[in-house]
Amino acid sequence: MWGKPAAMRTQSGPGRSWQKVSHSSCPHTTWKGGSREKKKQESKALQLQPGGHLLGVQQESEMSAQNNFEVTASFFEENLVKPLSVKQEEVIKAETLDTKENVKETENSGLSRGTVQKVDPHTDMLGNADITNSVSCGSELSQTHTSHIRTKTFPHPESDRCLSRSASLGTQKRVCAGEKFVCSKCGKCFRTKCNLTVHERIHTGERPFACSDCEKCFITKGNLTVHERIHTGERPFACSECGKGFKRKGTLTEHERIHSGEKMFACSECEKCFRTTSGLTRHVRIHTGEKLFACSECGKCFRTKGELTEHERIHTGERPFACSECEKCFRTKGNLTVHERIHTGERPFACSECGKGFKTKGALTVHERIHTGEKMFACSECEKCFRTTSGLARHVRIHTGGKLFACSECGKCFRTKGELTEHERIHTGVKMFACSECEKCFRTKRGLTRHVRIHTGEKLFECSECEKCFVTKGELTVHERNHTGEEPFACSECEKCFRTKCNLTRHERIHTGEKPFACSECGKCFISKYTLILHKRIHTGEKLFACSECEKCCSSKSDLTKHERIHTGEKPFACSECEKCFKTKQELTVHERIHTGEKMFACSECEKCFRTKCNLTRHERIHTGEKPFACSECGKCFISKYALILHERIHTGEKRFACSECEKCCSSKSDLTKHERIHTGEKPFACSECEKCFKTKQELTVHERIHTGEKMFACSECEKCFTTKCNLTRHERIHTGEKPFVCSECGKCFISKYTLILHERIHTGEKRFACSECEKCFRTMVKLSAHERIHTPINSH
Repeated sequence: MWGKPAAMRTQSGPGRSWQKVSHSSCPHTTWKGGSREKKKQESKALQLQPGGHLLGVQQESEMSAQNNFEVTASFFEENLVKPLSVKQEEVIKAETLDTKENVKETENSGLSRGTVQKVDPHTDMLGNADITNSVSCGSELSQTHTSHIRTKTFPHPESDRCLSRSASLGTQKRVCAGEKFVCSKCGKCFRTKCNLTVHERIHTGERPFACSDCEKCFITKGNLTVHERIHTGERPFACSECGKGFKRKGTLTEHERIHSGEKMFACSECEKCFRTTSGLTRHVRIHTGEKLFACSECGKCFRTKGELTEHERIHTGERPFACSECEKCFRTKGNLTVHERIHTGERPFACSECGKGFKTKGALTVHERIHTGEKMFACSECEKCFRTTSGLARHVRIHTGGKLFACSECGKCFRTKGELTEHERIHTGVKMFACSECEKCFRTKRGLTRHVRIHTGEKLFECSECEKCFVTKGELTVHERNHTGEEPFACSECEKCFRTKCNLTRHERIHTGEKPFACSECGKCFISKYTLILHKRIHTGEKLFACSECEKCCSSKSDLTKHERIHTGEKPFACSECEKCFKTKQELTVHERIHTGEKMFACSECEKCFRTKCNLTRHERIHTGEKPFACSECGKCFISKYALILHERIHTGEKRFACSECEKCCSSKSDLTKHERIHTGEKPFACSECEKCFKTKQELTVHERIHTGEKMFACSECEKCFTTKCNLTRHERIHTGEKPFVCSECGKCFISKYTLILHERIHTGEKRFACSECEKCFRTMVKLSAHERIHTPINSH
């Protein structure tokens, strides 16, 4: 490793008496020979001369007998002639780190005479190069400077400075002589052959030092030693402040600067300071845009080797850092440390404003922007600003439509990795977040947070318009759109707009016919999860929401709200056309279709159209014959739930709706409305053919069949047809002989309810229909009409 000096060495006799030799490149006079004791004495005498100056070359010749600079031949040959062993390489590297720390002391050592030039260390990536100060030939130093790298020190012939080992002395001579070791590959220069050899291994890829545990290889023995401490857990360098241990001395030094607050490396661009040169180097690349480390798989470039190493684990799938609690693995030590805080509950980063703690410094930084209102990241499309780059990236995907993360189970795509992770828990059924109050579990942390506020009653988000408070920010945002009228989500099919994305998604399923939520009891499918939950309560009979006025229970909060408006009389939804008010938004929407004439729900059998989905559903049951609602008293079945409710009132005798004129009670609101038209004489339904008016829509429909001749209800026995279902029912009783209506007075039975009513008037003596001419009264309208013909003159021809 080390070459011979420029001048030839001479040796005579068995006593190894060394002769004076002259260096070929510099007019130095070198003395060799003598014992160690004599060398120490003469070296001390040389350093203690008056003024602290070295003798000139002439004086050195005259003092040749005193052997001013002597070294034993064996030590000289070991360190200057023979190559360094692997062990020596390790020692040199380790001790060079101490030399680096003493560079500042060397620079400030108070040189008063001579020219001292700091030579560029030309250190390679491993940082193993020697750092020395070269002294030009003939320089004089005002004081003796001794650098302790090894146990032996040697004064340099031209200065008072002492070198720590013969290898350093050899290096000093080479710098004086202008000798350098140059890499043949990249032209980089080194002061020692050892450092050049280590550097050349970067080009050759040689890693001669292998770990016995994991077989990982290293360029130097020193790096291997540090690596082995990972397996042994050894941390020999402990901080005197906090006791934290480190594998390297250099890492300890950097750590101690955290306690001292020392940041000695400043950026020349922005003056930001750093504790380490590596930190400064990484920072400078932000200004220069330099990214030296490229991924061999995807070509992506990085500023540091560490960032590249972490990135490459994405391609290899390597996750070398495992959690000791749950065995979850991570690509980086930092991610593992953050994860472990989930188990320990540690939140070392606290907000100075509100005291809230965070697991990472980054999370704290983002949180502090809530207090400052800072939103640094703006969207180039809509100029909306965000507190984080991740928030901006998610938002940009709304414009681009990018959904990079696909579910391996169902193929559904998501904009963020977090959304995909949450979605995958639907397939796995994992609910890792449990409520401490009721033990209910949730798939996401925010789901648990929202739930906990139910127990605490906490509502942090207040509307600035009406001061209403909400549990979540999302609920407040949706609520504020009521005030602003904003509906940012539009259907691509019908262009209908919605205030929330979920409402749009549900609406789109009307067009696609998708019903992804199936009942496990009856197999019925629904458009939304919430509708399925409400449906399941039919099977369970669960009614969680009770009215404070009448104690009636409802299966949903919205149903309870609608019910409470019966007591309060509140009708907050007004029609813009006729100003009629309604208790619910849905009722208003259906009503507005009367003005627009819109009937968007068509029957697939007869193409008849309806304003509401429920009306269509009821109509379709006419074709299918389905009657899913059965009376528990008599077993009679009905097409709709409402028809069953009205029927049950026959058994209970309940008549909730009373006429304000005659106090007659009706079982339904519609029946009361029809009855009130008797008093008012209102007949709002007019025939388009003959302009005859009717009190009800049903009466008009039956009347129109006279003009059309339509008789859609046929008897299965005699095929006689009728315009109404009730007429057919009465007719069928002729064939069956059924007479379900019994007089309570005489027990006589009748085919129809109307016939029974006429019969009961015989017992009561009631005659409701009076002649306008003679005031004679009759039990039926038919008999009155026959009587009136007496008064009407008959024109004979």
